[in-house]
Amino acid sequence: MEHVTEGSWESLPVPLHPQVLSVLRELRFPYMTPVQSATIPLFMKNKDVAAEAVTGSGKTLAFVIPIVEILLRREEKLKKSQVGAIIITPTRELAVQIDEVLSHFTKPFPQFSQILWIGGRNPGEDVTRFKELGGNIIVATPGRLEDMFRRKAEGLDLASSVRSLEVLVLDEADRLLDMGFETSINTILEFLPKQRRTGLFSATQTQEVENLVRAGLRNPVRISVKEKGVAASSTQKTPSRLENYYMVCKADEKFNQLVHFLRNHKQEKHLVFFSTCACVEYYGKALEALVKGVKIMCIHGKMKYKRNKIFMEFRKLQSGILVCTDVMARGIDIPEVNWVLQYDPPSNASAFVHRCGRTARIGHGGSALVFLLPMEASYINFLAINQKCPLQEMKLQKNTADLLPKLKAMALADRAVFEKGMKAFVSYIQAYAKHECNLIFRLKDLDFASLARGFALLRMPKMPELRGKQFPDFVPVDVNTDTIPFKDKIREKQRQKQLLEQQRKEKTENDGRRKFIKNKAWSKQKAKKEKKKKLNEKRKREEGSDMEDEDMEELLNDTRLLKKFKKGKITEEEFEKGLLTSGKRSTNTADLEISDLEDDC
Repeated sequence: MEHVTEGSWESLPVPLHPQVLSVLRELRFPYMTPVQSATIPLFMKNKDVAAEAVTGSGKTLAFVIPIVEILLRREEKLKKSQVGAIIITPTRELAVQIDEVLSHFTKPFPQFSQILWIGGRNPGEDVTRFKELGGNIIVATPGRLEDMFRRKAEGLDLASSVRSLEVLVLDEADRLLDMGFETSINTILEFLPKQRRTGLFSATQTQEVENLVRAGLRNPVRISVKEKGVAASSTQKTPSRLENYYMVCKADEKFNQLVHFLRNHKQEKHLVFFSTCACVEYYGKALEALVKGVKIMCIHGKMKYKRNKIFMEFRKLQSGILVCTDVMARGIDIPEVNWVLQYDPPSNASAFVHRCGRTARIGHGGSALVFLLPMEASYINFLAINQKCPLQEMKLQKNTADLLPKLKAMALADRAVFEKGMKAFVSYIQAYAKHECNLIFRLKDLDFASLARGFALLRMPKMPELRGKQFPDFVPVDVNTDTIPFKDKIREKQRQKQLLEQQRKEKTENDGRRKFIKNKAWSKQKAKKEKKKKLNEKRKREEGSDMEDEDMEELLNDTRLLKKFKKGKITEEEFEKGLLTSGKRSTNTADLEISDLEDDC
């Protein structure tokens, strides 16, 4: 399968519908890519497919076209509430993108309804929309789709609707499992009919994907498609038109190098990847202030409702900067991205390849640059061997301005910036500690002082990783950071209110503590009582041990009498008489003594 050559759509062994061909011409796709020419005929001949192809190779059309063709060839027309195909994808951005591509092909066929189910939307509205308009083709993220199967009480019997399912597609299958969706996927598979066509599409075939292939596919055809000119023995996973660079610089130089680069490439479109959501928030704010005349947008996984809007808006831009996490690393097709900049290397090697793949897509050129610390330089050889991804060096840019004092000034002027910086630093350290390639990315080798200067911190945060360490190369600012106000007057007002409440609470607690300390007489009295109690107990123990012989003899006699009485050798009258004789006790107390003597026995 590795040497399949692309050709015109008309050359496929199974002819496509004229309307499908018309849409392909409108979208300006005159020729198939290798993954499309390899996959489409098999999918349309009732085969399950597990396809591996480099990112940006046109995998979306490789399953969208067969879905439309298979549903068109159905003998029985689908009803509004019947589901004929499901496409599952790991992120909502990718789902939105697939839904958009699919809509081009379903538009000429009004008999098909499609629906998008992703997080960040009201699930109740999704249920209503399905009941009103139907959904012959569902594009969904795993969590939302699993949730929809559980909404029978709201009138959505999805389990019944999917009985007519013809095709299931798992796009970016390796990422689905990376993100912890395995349980959701398995739950969904239990609802679906066994007689269906299934396609798994991914840029890398991991062991987890292999397990999923065995569980969800029946005798699958495996397809591994490489680009022209790539040797059969090679496993290169990045597009051949991609130019990959690296730059080695110290932690306190990295931000200046990034800003200098972006200022010199204002007319181009960039994706800038950071390791954590907090870093995106902080550096996104910093870049907005320091790179003027460019549209800068931020996107990360903790954004709930703004993500789709930001994503769609950035796609339409001719130039701009999208500051993001790995939520944008997989399958996302943003037109005409010139540079992918990796400010922080990703937590695993496969993510590096996917990040780079956001540029140089489907025959276009593009460039990628990763910033590395001096201690991380061996990562270059690791990528060349592990991912077959060679990188060429980009020298440090000259005459870069030192912008860290400006970033510090921003933090001193606005508490929001100060807090974002502290959170970003902490999150970066925590992410670094969990790096998959920990032989290269070693936390103990990090220069924390240089790193803190690179984050333009005003002081070091308190965190377990820094406990007991000294940082003579880091000079904190001579300012009480608690006094830094929020620029936002409403937030500052709320903060002042919280501070007053906290001070009041501490005062009350301290006052109570002082009263306790001053009341010495009470404490002395308590100690005196404890001492007296101990002395009394000691005296009783000593008195018990000095019991006189006659007392011991009296107790023994009483015990013997009780035993005789129990065995019936003496009458109760004789027993009471014996007690009176032994201890000279009155008959009124004799009954009470029996239970006591029983205990002694």
